[in-house]
Amino acid sequence: MLRLVENHSLPRTAAFFDLDKTVIAKSSTLTFSKSFYRGGLISRRAALRTAYIQFVFLAGGADHDQMERMREYLSALCKGWNVAQVKELVAETLHDLIDPIIYDEAASLIEGHHAAGRDVVIVSTSGAEVVEPIGEMLGADRVVATRMVVGEDGCFTGEVEYYAYGPTKAEAVRELAKSEGYDLSRCYAYSDSATDIPMLEAVGHPYAVNPDRTLRREAVAREWPVLAFEKPVRLKQRLPAFRMPPRPTLVAAAAVGAAVIGAGLVWYAARRRQAALTPRPAGEFARI
Repeated sequence: MLRLVENHSLPRTAAFFDLDKTVIAKSSTLTFSKSFYRGGLISRRAALRTAYIQFVFLAGGADHDQMERMREYLSALCKGWNVAQVKELVAETLHDLIDPIIYDEAASLIEGHHAAGRDVVIVSTSGAEVVEPIGEMLGADRVVATRMVVGEDGCFTGEVEYYAYGPTKAEAVRELAKSEGYDLSRCYAYSDSATDIPMLEAVGHPYAVNPDRTLRREAVAREWPVLAFEKPVRLKQRLPAFRMPPRPTLVAAAAVGAAVIGAGLVWYAARRRQAALTPRPAGEFARI
């Protein structure tokens, strides 16, 4: 068991978690494909294709080029989707789809970092409409996710403003460290993918979680700890006292942000644990 003891006289620290296959057992965006199909956003053919993409992703066969093609496909797919409808579908199905695939080991680490006085930040390539509600479910303090352009009609244009992927994640972590006063040499980061090596390099305590072959090789060479997360568990089963936010609350919370499925601008949406304070924007970064 990792020791996560924090000396509160020292500068602030954080633990940065990749989401897909690190905190949850599947791709967060692709997991909602059935919901989008039932909601009329995608066709049966598109739903089957996203199921295949999910299989490739889970099999560990998605390299950088394939991930780029997935991004392009998902960006084109969501063009014209009504943002409010997407948020509502995510909120309505979040409990059923995401709660069962959260790794017990990841939930324990999140609890441990919070107990040690560290902020928990989810850093994901998936879109903010998906990542923000998941972050809230997990009790994360901040979320870094991707965004696309939303037109005046309230629909996705299909244009990518910023892609939170690879080196961009590391840039986001460093920027957040500056704005929040984190000492990155004492921070932690967790990821399953070699594309997140720049993010792992940015902190003093990097961990490879269920790593792909390339990341495993790098972790061994750099003597980074390798963790195996194998036990998805419902939070309600794991924590009897845990109460999920009600669906109407999730819908209302999702309606506050402006964001996207599958690609775009780095979004910092954060809320301080145990305090329902008035949102305080800081530059391009927001807290909720």
